[in-house]
Amino acid sequence: MAVRYALALLTGIVFASFCALGTWQVKRLFWKLDLIERVEQRVHAPATDAPGPAAWAKVTQQTDEYRHVRLSGTYLPIFNTLVQATTALGSGYWLVTPLRLADGSTVLVNRGFVPRREGIGASTPAGIVHVDGLLRISETGGGFLRENSPVTQHWYSRDVAAIGASHMLSNVAPYFVDAKAKSETAADAPVGGLTVISFHNNHLVYALTWFALALMVAGITWWIVREDRRRRARRAGGNSSQESDHAGQD
Repeated sequence: MAVRYALALLTGIVFASFCALGTWQVKRLFWKLDLIERVEQRVHAPATDAPGPAAWAKVTQQTDEYRHVRLSGTYLPIFNTLVQATTALGSGYWLVTPLRLADGSTVLVNRGFVPRREGIGASTPAGIVHVDGLLRISETGGGFLRENSPVTQHWYSRDVAAIGASHMLSNVAPYFVDAKAKSETAADAPVGGLTVISFHNNHLVYALTWFALALMVAGITWWIVREDRRRRARRAGGNSSQESDHAGQD
């Protein structure tokens, strides 16, 4: 009897856990759908001024990632940085150039894709430039199984703080901006507008999986209980027959 109670308790805990995990994934699904909708609105909204130093502390991935922003300043091509990239145009590099703003702050601008290292500074526009693009949050940690190397200037992620520090830049924004397409017109200019806006959204599959497991546990439990009752019923019937036979013999 004690074993049955223990199994019933364990089954109840497993069933409740699977249901809780499924419910959590449903909540995550609605959160992800809301995030995708908000990002779509940000991307297609009219451009607004990029956050200045006073607002940097409030910039977060949840509230600002992929905002359509604009900014003006002067490029510092001597601090060009190449970040390894794989795009729809093939393998190559993101060309990241610091943009010095009028207030003295600096924003790293991902000007776009270049297929090779040579000649990356030749096409940099001189003087005041106007950049229109999407605000992106700093990418720390390098790439898969590859660490950024500031010493050798080998970069696998757009780590704003590390790139700024490697060039001894000060007052650098905690974000970078992906320049939109055709912001530069030179023949050998980097190709902008290649930002991939993609969110993994497998929460519905996960939710269905957890709920299916919960139903399997419930079904197996029901089958075990049914078979146990049948065995006990047969055993009780057999005992009754034996008692009747004994009574007849007496």
